Amino acid sequence: MPAILIPEILPAVTILQFLVGKARPFGPQGEPSAIAKRQVMVPLQLTLLGLGGDEQGDSLHHGGPDKALHHYPADHYPRWREDLPQVAADHWKAGAFGENLAPTGLTEARVCIGDIFRLGPALIQLSQIRQPCWKLNVRLGVPDMAQRVQDQTRTGWYYRVLEPGEVTPGVEVHLIDRPHPDWSLTRLAYHLYTDTLNRDARQPAPLAPSLRQLAAKRLATGAVEDWSRRLWHSSHGETVMGESDRMRKS
Repeated sequence: MPAILIPEILPAVTILQFLVGKARPFGPQGEPSAIAKRQVMVPLQLTLLGLGGDEQGDSLHHGGPDKALHHYPADHYPRWREDLPQVAADHWKAGAFGENLAPTGLTEARVCIGDIFRLGPALIQLSQIRQPCWKLNVRLGVPDMAQRVQDQTRTGWYYRVLEPGEVTPGVEVHLIDRPHPDWSLTRLAYHLYTDTLNRDARQPAPLAPSLRQLAAKRLATGAVEDWSRRLWHSSHGETVMGESDRMRKS
């Protein structure tokens, strides 16, 4: 097991813009998705279900109180640009991963499950790590993009909203409580995807219901769930592609 670094107390981080999207047909089968986000530079209402004007195309796997806001670190974009030069460089910018927030300064190694932040008048809590899915393969034109995101723990995460309020671009995010300082998302990802059946880590922190059920099933069966449908949209590891032409360099 790699050394686990306990994240330091964080300075304030500025949210330069918010991103929202409408559900539209996506991919070769036209499944509804709101992964394509646009920047919004005006105040928005943040409710228990997310930002005003933001939609989810698949309510079974996206949205809901525990996935009200999606945060993807802008810190990762330069690394993706280096790793995947075949993808048009101007695509590596806020919104590429379907996120609502993309500030610099917060990464999976620096935040912990359960962290509580003040976002202007609103209060938000880090609820769970993002489990990447096949839609990233299609959106970015990289057949194994979701697998890469998972393997490299550049996943991003979700917040639940504890106190709603109107949020404005330029607002700062302040960490105000860290109830589980020894459970960074980097460590959580290690147990989700590498040391998958570690019984000593079965109750690391208050997990969102979906991850709590997943952990309980693993321990009950002694087996890890099949990731192929989530990562590849197939039970046979077949990659779904569809939007690669416009994402790649000519």
